[in-house]
Amino acid sequence: MIYDITKPTAPAMPNLGKGLELPKLLFSQVSKDMQEAIAPLIFDSLASHISGTEFMYPDLTWKEICGLITAIVARSAGGKGQLQRLVEAIMRGARQHDELQLQKLVEWQKTVKSKGANKEKPVRPEVSFWFPPSDVTNAAFIQNAMACEQDSGHTQYYNLPEVEMADRMCGGHKQVTQTIRNVYDKQKAGALRATADGITGNPVLRVNMNISCTPGEARNFFKRDLFNGTLGRIAFSYKARGNRDGKIPRQGKYDEAFLDTLDQYIVRLQACKGRFIVKPLNKLADKMAADMAALADLTDDDTLWDMSKRAIVNAWKKGCVLYILNGQTWTKAMSEFVEWLMYYDLWSKNQIFGDMLKDGDTGITEAQKSGPKNMLDDLPDSFNEAQLEALRITMDKPKEGTKRQLRVWLFRRFITYSAQTGLYTKTKEKLGIRS
Repeated sequence: MIYDITKPTAPAMPNLGKGLELPKLLFSQVSKDMQEAIAPLIFDSLASHISGTEFMYPDLTWKEICGLITAIVARSAGGKGQLQRLVEAIMRGARQHDELQLQKLVEWQKTVKSKGANKEKPVRPEVSFWFPPSDVTNAAFIQNAMACEQDSGHTQYYNLPEVEMADRMCGGHKQVTQTIRNVYDKQKAGALRATADGITGNPVLRVNMNISCTPGEARNFFKRDLFNGTLGRIAFSYKARGNRDGKIPRQGKYDEAFLDTLDQYIVRLQACKGRFIVKPLNKLADKMAADMAALADLTDDDTLWDMSKRAIVNAWKKGCVLYILNGQTWTKAMSEFVEWLMYYDLWSKNQIFGDMLKDGDTGITEAQKSGPKNMLDDLPDSFNEAQLEALRITMDKPKEGTKRQLRVWLFRRFITYSAQTGLYTKTKEKLGIRS
């Protein structure tokens, strides 16, 4: 394991070395206090420029780089708005495309209105929006998905400044989790209407999305979808409240030099076609899976283990984007960054939903927050079986699982056992954890 996500301090972003030139360029326009929080969100808009491209995951399935949903969670006036400027820079080409599409639609609407009631109406033009407005109805969402499927399977990208906007897009709050599942899994999701005025179709959903919200909004919005796979499909980025230093954060200028350099990377994404197997990235995914199993055993937390599986996929997909951006080559620094993205996602979920994942509590009191707990931290350096059993009881875990947990810890070399003293001793150096 690399990072201890059971701590209240966020895992520190690694140094951005070779192969991470575009992230460094993008972060140069973001205030220093927001760079870590915004880092996981740059990939959703970048990946929307990729089409006709698949990568093989370690399970031997081919995956397109769509279905990325990343939410930034910070308090009001916490700096979330900086994402908007960054997204607009990345999606400039999509904006220009959509303006031309909108002109076609406006002209068609004018023509329809100018025709008399008995006159033949012109057929609606085939238009597809790559960067649709955040305020979109479910019918428009499905209709645009159909158009994008006809448009070479282009991925549509949404940036929702408020999480409640997902209700309108999904057709109601009860449909949000269903839509998130379909988007993440690249499933077909259509509509069947009885009249010609309705939207009928069954397109493949190729969608990437960013969501911004406060901690209270996130907890209230997802409180009924904690254990059905919804949280695992969304990567979260939590920005804790900062110090009262009285300093206004400085942002970049997004000048022509920056935009010209950015466009060179966008061209790489658009030009990449075909199927790829990135062996070092897949090896990293296997390593992260093993590390997550070890962490789940360390904390005796099945929920963490379940969420980690999709957190690995989300980070892996972002690694695929980095692979294209770096001229289809891989570096050690890229591995370190992808690994950090996975840990930061799980740490963020623990900070936002920790107590709710533990016992289903829907309160939002800061003092109640608790997620996966590293039980070794609450034990002395040397301890006996009875001490671990007592600790498990205080954490509402069955005491019958004490012997199994000791066997797992011994197997993973978290502890050693002395037959002479009957005591177990921690071996923290084996954990390889850093903050």
